[in-house]
Amino acid sequence: MFQKLKKSYKHPYVQSLRDTRMIGLLTFGVIALLVSWSMVQIIETNYELQQQIARLDQQNKVQELQNSNQSLRNQYYNTDEYLELQARRQFGKAAPGEKLVLVSKNVALAHTVDLPNTDGTKTTTPHKPTYQQNFEAWMGFFFHHGT
Repeated sequence: MFQKLKKSYKHPYVQSLRDTRMIGLLTFGVIALLVSWSMVQIIETNYELQQQIARLDQQNKVQELQNSNQSLRNQYYNTDEYLELQARRQFGKAAPGEKLVLVSKNVALAHTVDLPNTDGTKTTTPHKPTYQQNFEAWMGFFFHHGT
């Protein structure tokens, strides 16, 4: 066994590994791989952090819009118009000179008119179940025809 080791020690490939230039080159290669791997990890971390920042910015904008809407609602609740409408609705109050007429829901709905949409078509009350309307809408989407 010792003879085999001595014989392999004299092999030209092993001799070239003993050369300081080869050792320096291998060391440089290992360091280059480690630095490259570290850079890839840093880039991946930065990408994830950028996604997280973008998501949080979007959440902040949504929250700002909700806060703005709530402040507008609060301003509306402090107006005389809101108080008047609530008094009319909850207590049946009317302005001076107005007469309050109560109409049953059935009579009121019997005299309604379908209003046209912005595209000129009339809105109709659905007579089909929701799942059937949904299915027909998907079929219209896939086969490019209106249902």
